[in-house]
Amino acid sequence: MRTIGTVARGIRLPVIAPGDDLENIVVDSVLNASKQENFELRDKDIIAVTEAVVARAQGNYATIDDIALDIKKHFNGEPIGVIFPIFSRNRFSIILKAISKATSKVYLQLSYPSDEVGNHIISLDQMDEKNIDPFKDSFDEKGFREIFGNDTMHQFTGVDYIDFYKSFGDNIEIIFSNDPRYILNYSKNVIACDIHTRKRTKRILQNANSKAITLDEIMNSPENGSGYNEEYGVLGSNKAGEDKVKLFPRNCKEFVNNIKNKIDKIAGKDINVMIYGDGAFKDPVGKIWELADPVVSPAYTEGLKGTPNELKLKYLADTKFKDLKGEELKDELVKYIKQKDDSLVGQMESEGTTPRKITDLVGSLCDLISGSGDKGTPVVVIQGYFDNYSSL
Repeated sequence: MRTIGTVARGIRLPVIAPGDDLENIVVDSVLNASKQENFELRDKDIIAVTEAVVARAQGNYATIDDIALDIKKHFNGEPIGVIFPIFSRNRFSIILKAISKATSKVYLQLSYPSDEVGNHIISLDQMDEKNIDPFKDSFDEKGFREIFGNDTMHQFTGVDYIDFYKSFGDNIEIIFSNDPRYILNYSKNVIACDIHTRKRTKRILQNANSKAITLDEIMNSPENGSGYNEEYGVLGSNKAGEDKVKLFPRNCKEFVNNIKNKIDKIAGKDINVMIYGDGAFKDPVGKIWELADPVVSPAYTEGLKGTPNELKLKYLADTKFKDLKGEELKDELVKYIKQKDDSLVGQMESEGTTPRKITDLVGSLCDLISGSGDKGTPVVVIQGYFDNYSSL
C-alpha cells in the first residue's frame, strides 16, 4: 500500500490581470511545478483554482455607481431597509456605499450579538449581564448604546462596525433586531443581506407584505458595461478599491471542464478540477464561520460530486476485528474496504465520518492551503484524496 496519503500543494501563479488566459496559465503552471518539484500527476488528482483569480481574469468588477443604478431600478430612490449584513470591511462596505447612494434614507438593521457567520459586536456575557433576550428585544442605536456602551469593537479587527457603517452616508440610521419583520416599522422596501438564510428571510418579509430582494438579485446583468453575475449578483463579492467590488466569477463550469480536457490532452491524466472560494469551517476561538461566499465551490467536474463513502477504521478495529493484530489486522481491513458497499449511508461502520459534500471538504482544505494573504498560491493540486487504506 502507499505510505503517503493525501498531499496538497500550493502552486504559485503570476499576478492575474483582466484579460489573461487563465486556463492556459493554470495548466502551464501546474505542469511546470510537477517537473520542478518532481511529482507526477495521477488519475483522480484534483486541481483547484480560487474564485478570485477566475473573476479577475474575467474582469468581473462593478463600481459603486453601477450597483447604485441597479438598486434604483428596484426601489426608485425610495427609503430602503437593509437587514442582516455581515460585519466586514471587505464584503459589505462597498455595497453599503452603493445602497446609500441609491436612496434618500437607509435603515440598517444589524443582528446581535453577531452576524450570521459569527462576527460579534457584543459578547454573550454582555447580553447575559444586561438580561437581554436576542429573540425578543429590539433597539434603535441610542437604546443599544445606552445598554452596551461603546464596547462594540470586533475581537480581531478592532473595528466598531456601528460607527464604521454609519460613516458611509449621512442618510444611514442603524437599528438592532434579530426579527426580520422589525425593519418593516421603518420601510417596506427591504434588501435582505444575509447569505445562507436569505431565501427564508425574503419569504418572511414577503409574507408580511413587503417588497423584498436579496443580494443575489442585484447586478444580475451589466450596468454600463460593468461585470455581473447571473446567479449570485453581489453575493460573494469582495472590495477591490474604494469604489468597486470584484464579483463572483461567471462561466465557471466551462472553465473547469476546459482545464480538465487540456490536462488530459497534454498529460494523459483523468483529473478533477474545481473553483473554490471560502472554506466551510468555524474558528473555535472567535466563533467565526468562514463561509461568507454563497457556496464553497461554484463549479467542479463530475468526479467531485457527492459525499465521501468511507469506513471508520477505528470502529472496525475495535469491534469486528478486535481480536486481530499486525499484518493479519491490516489484511482483513484492506479486504473489508475493497468489498465495501457503494453507499454506506446508515451503516454503523461509517458512523463518525464527515457527512459533507466532497467539494466543501476539498474547498476548505484549499482555502487553508492558499490562505487569503500574500502566499501567492491561488491554485492547489491535491493528490491521493480518493485513496484509502487499501490503495496500492
